Amino acid sequence: MLDNPTLNNGPQIVQTDLGSKDGQNKCPKCGATDISLNSNNGKLRCNFCRHEFEPEKIQGMETDLTKLEGEIMGSGTQDIVQDSQNVITFKCSSCGAEVVIDTTESTQARCHWCRNTLSVNQQIPNGAIPDVVLPFNVTKDQAKQEIEKFVGKRKFFAHPTFRQEFTTENIMGVYFPYMVVDINSHASFSGHGEHQTKRYTRGSGNNERTYYDADLYQVEREFDLTMEGLSVESSSDKLNKNSNKTNNVINAIMPFDTENCVKYNANYLKGYTSERRDTNIEELRPIVDTQAKDIARFAANETLKQYDRGVNWSDEQLHYKGRQWKTAYLPVWLYSYQQKKGETSVLHYVAVNARTKETMGSVPIHMPKLLGASALVEILGIILMMICDFDYSWIFLLLGFIYFFIMHVRYRNSNARHHHETETNHKMYNVRAVDNFIKNEKGLTNSQIEGANNKRVSNKSMTESITSMFKN
Repeated sequence: MLDNPTLNNGPQIVQTDLGSKDGQNKCPKCGATDISLNSNNGKLRCNFCRHEFEPEKIQGMETDLTKLEGEIMGSGTQDIVQDSQNVITFKCSSCGAEVVIDTTESTQARCHWCRNTLSVNQQIPNGAIPDVVLPFNVTKDQAKQEIEKFVGKRKFFAHPTFRQEFTTENIMGVYFPYMVVDINSHASFSGHGEHQTKRYTRGSGNNERTYYDADLYQVEREFDLTMEGLSVESSSDKLNKNSNKTNNVINAIMPFDTENCVKYNANYLKGYTSERRDTNIEELRPIVDTQAKDIARFAANETLKQYDRGVNWSDEQLHYKGRQWKTAYLPVWLYSYQQKKGETSVLHYVAVNARTKETMGSVPIHMPKLLGASALVEILGIILMMICDFDYSWIFLLLGFIYFFIMHVRYRNSNARHHHETETNHKMYNVRAVDNFIKNEKGLTNSQIEGANNKRVSNKSMTESITSMFKN
């Protein structure tokens, strides 16, 4: 992957916290500082006079991505300084008292003398203050219903202890840190594609085989492509998916409608908890590069409908014209459960996207019950194999294993993920297509072109998914 040289001239930093003031955020109508989010409409509401006011949008970022050039970074994306101050002291402008805020715990506090609310809005280089925030608009009661519905469909094989202890009363609203990237790019692909012209069989019985005839083409695609809101988790804990956590479910409830993000204000966090970003752009850049290339590859598929046997790209290039980086807090309702396994434990999560209600989770399985049910299915499969008379009756021997696999995946969802390649907003334009006929191929035995990769996702394989499942 090659970058446009303009990206190497140094980034343009946009100060996204201009006008933000540490200390008091006052209601524009009555001057009170007791302000919170109305999750029904995303507006901030004064808890004293009940006045609601519109959220602010950040200024200075490019909105027409076709004009995006070079590297633009919100000031919240600056590298984290490990020794930066976490504890900040404010002087209350109402009574003069000094109030301490620990940004590792919260970005708000009340003055212990006059009870006015003090907030941290100006960015400090410790990852606590992002460029933008996407407000909650799914209420706690709505999230409870989604979690109960999700778990309710998976209670049969759920562990008895989990069924006994399950309650949605302890769910929490959490703002998770993300790096949101907008991209203006130029993509070019070249390779071979095949279109099926005939399908037929030869032989009989055990010797019967299926053959294909196909037209082979030299295929080239070149186009400009914008990607809006490519979102990558910027918490190392969420990026590090291991066998003791099922945190991949946080990734699986994406995408978020990041186009509706507003300028960060600590009042959006009131009543919710949050995590600080602990990774820098350079650490996330390889993930962004890989996902951007996936998006380009799948965008090209929109022009490849005729190649029903697939395309084998031998050369894939994505050149950046411009990139725009913002740090964001995105909202999630989270239920967690710790399952004890001897001296170890596994953390299970059920997460709800607090914008779309998309829900994904992991439910602990009662393995003796699942193994018993799978054994019964296997016995049924053996009986069917004995009474059915056809060439592939041996398939019935796999029924128990298939049943176990399906149920395990349904309950644990260790292979769940955000399909960034199709779910990220993108626009393709200035398309140049070349389709040169090469020859007609006859008697092919494979159902698709050899080396087909036009629907391949670079950073996720089925092998990784299955391996992850059995590790859990």
